[in-house]
Amino acid sequence: MTVSYTLEVANARFAGFTKLLFRWKGSIYKLLYKEFLVFCFLYSLFSVIYRCILTTDQQELFERAARHCNKFAKLIPMSFVLGFYITQAFQRWWGQYTSFPLPDNLMMVVSGNVHGMDERGRLLRRTLMRYANLSSVLILRSISTRVRKRFPTLEHIVEAGFMTEEELKTLNHLYSDFNKYWMPLTWFANLASQAREEGRVKDDIALRLLMDELNNYRAKCSMLFHYDWISIPLVYTQVVTLAVYSFFAFCLIGRQFVKPEKADEYKVHVDLYIPIFTLLEFFFYAGWLKVGELIINPFGEDDDDFETNQLIDRNIQVSMLAVDDMHQHLPPLEKDKYWMDKGFSLPYGPAKPIFMGSTYDMRTPDDEINDCTPSYQTLPVSVWPPAPRKRGKSRGTLELCCCTKKAKSKKNQQKDPENITSTKPPHPDEALTLKPHCAVIVDPENIAQEA
Repeated sequence: MTVSYTLEVANARFAGFTKLLFRWKGSIYKLLYKEFLVFCFLYSLFSVIYRCILTTDQQELFERAARHCNKFAKLIPMSFVLGFYITQAFQRWWGQYTSFPLPDNLMMVVSGNVHGMDERGRLLRRTLMRYANLSSVLILRSISTRVRKRFPTLEHIVEAGFMTEEELKTLNHLYSDFNKYWMPLTWFANLASQAREEGRVKDDIALRLLMDELNNYRAKCSMLFHYDWISIPLVYTQVVTLAVYSFFAFCLIGRQFVKPEKADEYKVHVDLYIPIFTLLEFFFYAGWLKVGELIINPFGEDDDDFETNQLIDRNIQVSMLAVDDMHQHLPPLEKDKYWMDKGFSLPYGPAKPIFMGSTYDMRTPDDEINDCTPSYQTLPVSVWPPAPRKRGKSRGTLELCCCTKKAKSKKNQQKDPENITSTKPPHPDEALTLKPHCAVIVDPENIAQEA
């Protein structure tokens, strides 16, 4: 079964991945421990031979060979070769996952557009979805070892209820050199057309919707078949495998702790017997290769391979429930809890402030200027009729009031000293107070004459 650890990493915390390191099922230790033990055994064998069996002259030859292997083994571009290969393998793995033929969209369209509460309508809907599931079983049986072991022959599919005896005879009667997973989908299309003629499908638009969803479903089945048929080129897989194994074959000799070549190197020479960093390098590079081996075909029986049998069981159960038990079986319509409420106040909701946008509380330079200016400004303004012009006074400014209030009565005008629409013209030397809803327009001609 696929190993899931999503709940354990739901929240990021200190050493959050530490608990995952001690798992065995689906771990890199389970995949790599055999190769790791073989590498340790061979390295120890060469070390014992060098230290205990070889003579002095033979040791000198071994030391020269070790230095030579260590020097030229670094020329193998391990990171580039493995990194590009794993990237391609992961994209292929994700593409196969997204190509799973799920009948959810198709069963919604069948349930909503194939009408009839009688036995004939029920039979049409169930048969349509059985054909769709039969097609996915046939294609998964061709690419997945788990499904093949579950349904080794077509008779097992008949026994499981995905196909009838007459349908099996029709399937075997049609001769074709290629995989016949598409035949049940052809039956689906013909049966949908027959339902349209019977009036079970109301119009051509509904029939077109059925055909569109059927084609999408068929395309995913076809894509799974092509993923199984055309894989990553074998030459690239061979190059990666040879690069990894040849690199660590040279490391068996080149990473031995031999005597230094020069006398000055004795000061920094350390004989550890156990190549810690070489073992870590083997664990990372060989583990990377094992990851590629795991995800290049996720339809096997590894711990992290896709659960195809569980997928088949889920699809047939959900699709039959949708088109049969749930067809036109609706709960009674009732007014919801917030029928009379304009604003929703949901219980058990978060007490955090609502996000209104990243720039909602941002202050602009205009806002800062408006905060510094008072709400009422006193400006020298001249109004019509113009008073006798005096030196130093300007007629280049006019008042423009944007409000649309009605004029007050004369009695209210006398009581309201702030009313600027008074019949008595103000003196030019007096200052007029403008409210925020008024604006000032500057007459450039008057300003030019005064200048």
